Amino acid sequence: MRLPDKAEWIKAAQKEIEELEEHGVWEEVPLSDVGNCQIVPSTWVFRLKRAPDGTILKRKARICLRGDLMKGFTDTYSPVVAFSTIRMFLVISLMLDYKTCSIDFSNAFVQAEMKERIYMKIPKGFKSSSGDGKCLKLLRSLYGSLIAPKMWSSLLFSAFRDLGFTQSSLDKCLWYKKDIFVIIYVDDCGISAKTTELIDELIEQLRGKGFKLTKEGTFSEFLGIQYSSDSDGNIHLSQEGLIKKILSTTGLEGANPNKLPAKCEPLGMDPDGEPFDEPWNYPSVVGMLLYLSTNTRPDITFAVSQVARFTHSPKKSHGIAVKIIVRYLKGTLKQGTIVSKFHALDVEGYSDADFCGLFGYDPSHLISSAQSRSGYIIKVAGCPLVWKSQLMQSVCLSTAESEYYSLSLLMRALIPIRALLHEMISMLQIPCNVQAVKFTVNVDNMAAITHAVEQKITSRTRHYHSKMHHFWAEINEGQYDIIYCRTSEMIADYLTKGLPVDKFVYIRHKVQGW
Repeated sequence: MRLPDKAEWIKAAQKEIEELEEHGVWEEVPLSDVGNCQIVPSTWVFRLKRAPDGTILKRKARICLRGDLMKGFTDTYSPVVAFSTIRMFLVISLMLDYKTCSIDFSNAFVQAEMKERIYMKIPKGFKSSSGDGKCLKLLRSLYGSLIAPKMWSSLLFSAFRDLGFTQSSLDKCLWYKKDIFVIIYVDDCGISAKTTELIDELIEQLRGKGFKLTKEGTFSEFLGIQYSSDSDGNIHLSQEGLIKKILSTTGLEGANPNKLPAKCEPLGMDPDGEPFDEPWNYPSVVGMLLYLSTNTRPDITFAVSQVARFTHSPKKSHGIAVKIIVRYLKGTLKQGTIVSKFHALDVEGYSDADFCGLFGYDPSHLISSAQSRSGYIIKVAGCPLVWKSQLMQSVCLSTAESEYYSLSLLMRALIPIRALLHEMISMLQIPCNVQAVKFTVNVDNMAAITHAVEQKITSRTRHYHSKMHHFWAEINEGQYDIIYCRTSEMIADYLTKGLPVDKFVYIRHKVQGW
């Protein structure tokens, strides 16, 4: 309200109130009607809605209930689709040559009728139309309410069931029907179908059930990620708008770009280093980098994982490490991950470890100085589906143990992906024999492979935690092939340590296609 464009924000707030009243979200009642019920405060949330390239689309004002002050509600859980499912959605759509689009539900939460007695104070900046001594009784759900997400998902899920869709047993926000499947993330929905007519039919059916929604055309934008197709039919996933925001926040729009996102030396705790003194907020920038690294940029995952360790108490050296990442992003602004057309629906996993990589960089009396780092990546039909870089929770006593630990973490992610892929093949009747889909795990340590395959407890391995052996039954049943991979071909290597330019670029091309 103190900005020069105050008038535009006031218009946005007025529009929000008018739209909510048109939806019949509340009714004015005297305070005497409330009784012993709580009157919950509200708050305004103002934001600029931007396109993936960073351009401003509109000013959005939203009145939100102060859910953090609500009392007496415990059943509030509402699921959202996993990002690995979104990428699987793309892979299967490409394979089947399905048509795609995304839809946005307008004021999604307010489309669910309120079943509880909830009262709200009149929004700041507005007055009752019938004098003082009034509050608002909510007739429909409202953003910010503790129960709003659950009410909305229950309403939407019920509608899909009525329309003949089957809910995935592995991801509650994935729904199937003959020749069509859908993913849901709160009020954003991605649709993939054999024909455009099937998509249009579904949209009309949802509108017939009273849902207010907007069709966004092809699946070109979802949760801030840009999906663009090239002349070869490949899909390029990028987040140019977020990178521009990071550059603007750190003031590095005019900085010289880097070729690498991290130095080859590990980033230590630096307990005696100078305090962080940059004008930007360290946790906020790292948060944006985390969202970027987990969605479209595996190449910065290791570097971001390093700087994320120090959000509670960053040093000047950690701020420099963040700026190295940002400078790298400056030189790769429009890049991301390329999903290419393919013929074989095979799954490959790569696991790697850096044994005690922080030794000599963190104080020797701290456990982190002896921790190893795990890195793994899972590709479906050549598309990176899941990737991770993290310090291991327990201390490993040898390179073989750290490699086996990393393999165990990979299998923990791979087993549910296998189940999801088999479910999609069955539900969508994909012309592919389930047994013909190969699941291959690549490891560059023979000791770890031998322990996983032969499963013998020896004097050197008996101290391994039993939770690391969770995948032995699947190996015995022949569901996965664990094979040796030369270190030079280990594409998870750039998730465990800083690499020289040549090797880093080679792995990036193998994983991300550029």
